[in-house]
This record gives sequence, C-alpha cells and structure tokens, in this order.
Amino acid sequence: KADMERAKPMDRLICGDVGYGKTEVALRAAFKAVMGGRQVAVLVPTTVLAQQHYYTFEERLRAFPVRVDMLSRFRTRQEQKLVLADLEAGKVDIVIGTHRLLQRDVAFRDLGLVIVDEEQRFGVGHKERLKRLRREVDVLTLTATPIPRTLYMALTGVRDMSTINTPPEDRLPVRTQVAEYDDGLVRKAILRELDRNGQVFFVHNRVQGIHQIARHLQSLVPEASFAVAHGQMEEGELARVMLDFSAGKYDVLVCTTIIESGLDIPNVNTIIINRADRFGLAQLYQLRGRVGRSSTRAYAHLLYSRHQQLTPVAQRRLEALLEASELGAGYQIAMRDLEIRGAGEMLGAEQHGHIVAIGFDLYTRMLAQAVQRLKAQQEGRVVPEASLLAAEGGAVIDLPLSAHVPESYVPEEGLRLRLYRRFAEVRSQAEVQALGEELTERFGALPPAVRDLLYLLRLKVLATEAGVSAVVAEGSHVVLRFPGLLPPEVVQQARRFGDRVMIGRNRLLLERGERWKELLVALLLVLAEVAQGELQAA
Repeated sequence: KADMERAKPMDRLICGDVGYGKTEVALRAAFKAVMGGRQVAVLVPTTVLAQQHYYTFEERLRAFPVRVDMLSRFRTRQEQKLVLADLEAGKVDIVIGTHRLLQRDVAFRDLGLVIVDEEQRFGVGHKERLKRLRREVDVLTLTATPIPRTLYMALTGVRDMSTINTPPEDRLPVRTQVAEYDDGLVRKAILRELDRNGQVFFVHNRVQGIHQIARHLQSLVPEASFAVAHGQMEEGELARVMLDFSAGKYDVLVCTTIIESGLDIPNVNTIIINRADRFGLAQLYQLRGRVGRSSTRAYAHLLYSRHQQLTPVAQRRLEALLEASELGAGYQIAMRDLEIRGAGEMLGAEQHGHIVAIGFDLYTRMLAQAVQRLKAQQEGRVVPEASLLAAEGGAVIDLPLSAHVPESYVPEEGLRLRLYRRFAEVRSQAEVQALGEELTERFGALPPAVRDLLYLLRLKVLATEAGVSAVVAEGSHVVLRFPGLLPPEVVQQARRFGDRVMIGRNRLLLERGERWKELLVALLLVLAEVAQGELQAA
C-alpha cells in the first residue's frame, strides 16, 4: 500500500511459497489501484492459469463496480477485439491475460499497476515490454521461486523484495520421493490416492507420446479414469478437460507442464513426474506445489529412467528438492538455483549464468558497491567508505589466531555449520555479544578457540565501521590498511597512542607485543567513533 502511494513507481518482488496467498496480495493491490481510478494488467504464463485467475477475481470483486476481463486463446477473435476496444476506452478495469497482453495492439487508457504472476516463466524482454507501456506504472511481481537474475536484483537492492513466510493453517509439507521409474510404484501411488477419494497428476512433458503413456497407465490401473491435457489441444477441448477434472469427473490427469503455474485443485494430492531429471529446479518445485493445497498429506514422486545415468546437474537439482521438502522452501530453492546456475546479467537479457571473466564473488561485491553509489548520487549524498565496505561484506581480517568451533564443544556437525552461518551474518557489536551469551547458555563456558572467533568477529565489525579495508598480520606487526590516503582525523587519533602505533600513508601499524589484542580493539573503537561522526555530518 505504502509503495503504491509513493511518487516513485513501485517495483516489488513478492516471494512466497506455493499456496501461501500471493494471489490474495495481488487481488488487494489490484482493487486498490482500481479504486484509485487506474487500470490493472495481470500477466500470467498459461491460458489455464489465466482462466483460474479470471474466475477468482470475478468472484471476489462481484460485489463492487469493477469489470474484470480476460485475454487468452480461450477467447474467440471477436471476443478479443471487444475486450481490446473496451480496454482502450477505459471500460475494463482489470485485464488478466497471457503473452497476448504484450502484443502491440493492446492499449490501455490509464494503466496504473502491472502484476506479473509466476515471474520465473517470463523472459526479460516480456517484462521490460510491459514496463514500457507506461513509464510511471507500478510493477508487482509474484513468484515462489524467483529466477537467479530477479532474486539477485532483489538481494542487491536493485528491486524491493517482500517474503511471505507463514503457511496457511493445517498445511502439511509434501512427502517427496526420488526413484527409478517402475510400473508397480506408479500403480501403488495412484491406487493409494484413489483409496482416499483423491485425484492424481501424471506429468509427462512430451506431447508426442502423451496419449501412448495414458493408454499404458489405463492398462496398468484399469480401476481409474484418465484424461489428457496439453498445450497443443484445441482451446475449447482443453478448457473442458480442465473443468471436468476440477469437478472430479476423472481420477488421473496425464498432462504436460501446462499445470505448472498457480493451478489450484485441492482434491489433487499425488503428483507423479516422469523423467524428472529433464526439468529445471524451479519447474520441479512449482509442479510439486500443485499438490498439498489442503490439510491432506500430499505425495510427490520424481521418477527418472533406469536406462540413463543422471547428469551431475540433474542430480544436484533432485537433491536440492529433497532437501527443501519443508513448508516455505521456495526461497531456499531459488537460492540453490542462484548457486547452481549463477546470477545472469543485470543490464542484459541473460537471466542466469556466471560472470566468468572476473568471478562471481568479485562481481557480487562490485555490484553491491555500484548500486549503493548510484542510490547515493540520486539522493545527492556521499557514501562513506565504511558503508561501501559493509556492502562488500566487511573488512578482511587475517590474524594468527586459532578461531573455530571445536567438535568437543558442539558435537553435531549440522549445528556447527548453522552456527558458522550465523557468525557470517553478524553485523554489529551487540550481535557479537548476544551470540557469545547464547553460546555460553547453550553449550557452557567458551573454549579459547570460540573466544578468538568472537574476538575476530568484533574486530571485523569495528574495522568495517571505521572504514578500515583490512586488518592483517605482517611479521611482528598488525597492519590496518585503508582504501585511500589516511584522513587527517585518523592521523590525529592515531597520534594519541604515541609510539605504540606507527603511521604510514594509507596504513597504521602496531607491534604485536604485550596486550596487543586489547590495544587493537581500543584503536578500532576510536577510529569507528571518528567514522560515525563523519557519517552523521554527511
């Protein structure tokens, strides 16, 4: 709401798990835009999802003077012409459509909000075309698994991001099984679902052999009734099959990935995905999200061919999906996708891939800095070095201290790894202190190695606040390196420490003599105060 009321156009990514209520957020945003006298375009990837959203919006907004219409191949050419004319005249308030919305003959009278559902299914060109319709348009993007480029833009601050973390009441995680294809397993899975009066999706993503697969399954499970759905079917037939299946007239729907995006049939609680190794990670996650949309336990069977070896990437994808089987794992899946495929181009059309020339880590840090500088320039302010260091991930600390969490202190490996992750996320002295207190409370008195680890964390926080780029040991000295020449205020404060601190052009040196650790903290505290004073003045 606050975003939509600002003078600056909104560009917000809503990342919430499948079935967590993203459509509800979109519906309310659309209603607010219409009540403000603007038009809304809802872009969805499939005709089936467009139909479902059309029914949802129509039903929810029936009591209000809001006209909802749809543009997809489920509409005849004549019906589409009428919708386009009414859209341009401002008679249609909310239009829901597939890629048809992006064609050149689509014109709006006063477009105010664009909602992109299942964002991972669209290319960069599609999304930019929508933005060009109106420069002042608000954009709300919905996804459970943002593609690497989108997630990365959100993580680096190019786009705003909100996450929905709370699952609906009584929702259970989907039980996931990865196995070789086996007729006995498929028959057992279908019969188990039929025994509890449920329905089944069987996903086979090749239109050519889909009817053959359906006949094979019919002979395998003669007790069940089967229907086939794919994107190359005639519009009326596809709509009829989907409506009949939703109404419970068939037990099993043999289909392609046309069901992948946003489809909501609560009675379907088993999905069998044939040749799961051929699907992308986000695709598999979205398909699994088609089941388990009620309080009933759901099952997902990811099957691969026993005659073909899994590629390493396919294996990592399936492992990632098995790991992320708890509720709310969409964001985790997207992070793994970012890790497996890379971040893509920020200013180009590639939505994934590594920046090979300079390496991903350096690219990440450079980008974070550049985003912060540009934001500061737009707001007419100077970014202090400390802020740029924080954007890069903080100062580098390299001192000869044995800093780790010993196995004897925290025996469980998984817990130790989670603690290291928390150490990496520490950004303030208060957090360092709180972490130390928590460790003492949970595991007992801190061993020397953990005390040193907390000491290094404190140094990192202070050095970053002070604008020091690195604190490293060189021979018998500790060197504090600065990104540029030493500012006069730093030189002035360093002189207060007398001959214990030597001053260079862009560095300070202190000897590793008696009580050097305390002296180093005292020096960094003073420098951090100076830097904070400059920050406030700026």
